[in-house]
Amino acid sequence: MNEKLITVTTPLLPPLDEFVPYLEDIWKRKWLTNNGHYHQQLEKELCEFLGVKYISLFSNGTLGLVTALQALRITGEVITSPYSFVATTHSLWWNNIKPVFVDVDPVTLNLDPAKIEAAITPMTTAIMPVHVYGTPCDMDAIQKIADTYGLKIIYDAAHAFAVKKDGESVLNYGDLSILSFHATKTYSTIEGGAIICHDEKMKQRIDYLKNFGFADEVTVVAPGINAKMNEVQAAYGLLGLKYVERAIESRKVAADKYRAKLKDIDGLTFMADFDNVVSNYSYFPIFIDEQKFGMSRDSLYQKMKDNNVLGRRYFYPLISSFSTYKGLPSAGVQNLPVANKAASQVICLPLHHELSTEDLDRIISIIKL
Repeated sequence: MNEKLITVTTPLLPPLDEFVPYLEDIWKRKWLTNNGHYHQQLEKELCEFLGVKYISLFSNGTLGLVTALQALRITGEVITSPYSFVATTHSLWWNNIKPVFVDVDPVTLNLDPAKIEAAITPMTTAIMPVHVYGTPCDMDAIQKIADTYGLKIIYDAAHAFAVKKDGESVLNYGDLSILSFHATKTYSTIEGGAIICHDEKMKQRIDYLKNFGFADEVTVVAPGINAKMNEVQAAYGLLGLKYVERAIESRKVAADKYRAKLKDIDGLTFMADFDNVVSNYSYFPIFIDEQKFGMSRDSLYQKMKDNNVLGRRYFYPLISSFSTYKGLPSAGVQNLPVANKAASQVICLPLHHELSTEDLDRIISIIKL
């Protein structure tokens, strides 16, 4: 246990000496929040970097999800994935919307379009898919279903910063997409998030909603919330944009090594590097078949932990198994066989820009031995 701790992720911290001038300028301006200089600048630069038309910054991604549902006036039932972080479904619950879980595709682990149609009822108003691990959903198939039944689409794109499919940002699909800029993500503003939309009118509505619903000093147009990103976070995010591409490249090197060294292990599988997709290499999940591998997923997880290597069983347990949601008819294990199997087998290996060759060799040797 003398070996250093290898964490599953680490924050992308820009050089402190480069951040200090931003802080000094914020102190001079004395404008700490409420659509300040750096907030406006980050929105502009993120639009250019990500290839999107409109972006509204939030203090975190969860409030982005909650507000997106308000912005589109979603009610009734929303079809979503059980294989995600709890914030996806919590955002529905906070809006008094009933989540309807649908199983996931066995290859991408994203919402399976073939299962969506059967879950639609007269109460269904929207679909909330998740780009799990940053892998793009089958967006064309989901859009076709939404168009047929008159449904809105809100993508939980928490993992999908800078991800493209066929040369196009995945954030340009659906009605709205929500990013997370949490410290554990590929790109971070410490805490933070954003809603991506496609027209100026929707951008304005979102901006009202994230600031208590104020349209001006005396007019409140809706029961909004306080979800504004402050100037310190925005400045941190601006600086982080200078380093994120380099960090993604380092993540790719690590992912490529995992693929090369783990590909022939019986009972261990991992997801493909999908064609026509520009990845951000947010996560590297492996899946353990206990009988073939000779050890359970949880035993391997503990073995790694005993050797100072922290993986994460991400996503386990399924959202549908938590007490708030397990009583829903759609949450039954028999309805979600693929998602339940993935949740029982998954470990996300350490993947970040600071992993050394020695770190990777150590992780791989623990798994192989």
